[in-house]
Amino acid sequence: MSVKGWEKIFEEEGKKDYFKGLKEFVDSEYEQGICYPPYENIFRAFELTPLESVKAVILGQDPYHEPNQAHGLCFSVLPRQSKLPPSLKNIYKELLEEYGECDRKNGFLEDWARQGVLMLNTVMTVREHSANSHKGRGWERFTDSVLAAVNELDKPVVYMLWGAPAQKKAALVTNPKHLVLTAAHPSPLSAYRGFFGCGHFKKCNEFLSENSVPMIDWTGKNA
Repeated sequence: MSVKGWEKIFEEEGKKDYFKGLKEFVDSEYEQGICYPPYENIFRAFELTPLESVKAVILGQDPYHEPNQAHGLCFSVLPRQSKLPPSLKNIYKELLEEYGECDRKNGFLEDWARQGVLMLNTVMTVREHSANSHKGRGWERFTDSVLAAVNELDKPVVYMLWGAPAQKKAALVTNPKHLVLTAAHPSPLSAYRGFFGCGHFKKCNEFLSENSVPMIDWTGKNA
């Protein structure tokens, strides 16, 4: 596993008792049954987006818990998954509204990660068919340490925090060079209460452009 720029986080957190307990729990869960994402993809977000490359952060809750979906990036699904999850459908609707186009052929969003979007689930693993089954086991502490590391970057970073759990993480962002955007979660239960029309994708790119940082191709036009 190559986690360029994140080595310090893994080294420091790996020494702590909570992380040792978390690893034991996760290893046991994967040995006893099916969990997601695939074990080798648990830290995929860090492999694709080195710390120094982070331009934006999108936070999810925990991975999709059905087959052929989760692969280590929040909201993204594997290319062979023909049916898009409802939240991702709504993300694409918002993209279409903001840009007048959305050329995404599927729900695979690795190109976002490669452009500097850290796509992090607050809880990074889940048992099959059982949402939130790995909640409260230590992932939250680990991902807080990740966000603290991003907060220390001496450059512009945009945080797109959707829904109450993600918005609570705003307290970890104290860097005046960074921008925090908040909205309702894209879930069908809440998208109409402020996610649709939030304009986050354009606002993110406007902020990056104003700070002479290359913008993100959200729509897949150049993917």
